[in-house]
Amino acid sequence: MNAKGWEVSVMEGSFPKCRKCHDGVLIPLSDYGREGAPITYKAWVCSNPECGFNLRIDNGEISVGRTIGQSMK
Repeated sequence: MNAKGWEVSVMEGSFPKCRKCHDGVLIPLSDYGREGAPITYKAWVCSNPECGFNLRIDNGEISVGRTIGQSMK
């Protein structure tokens, strides 16, 4: 467990530390494009739910700190 009591993943050492909260790690997320092609590492999110840091690529543009939520798709 880390300092805030969250379970620490076995793979934590292989992900970069979050530079916003310095407590979580950045976890890569992938997606699929409109025609089904995989988009590897489309977004990175902090593993610390209290932090909420994220960055993502949309149509070739990088957005940082956008509010993220569950998709209804």
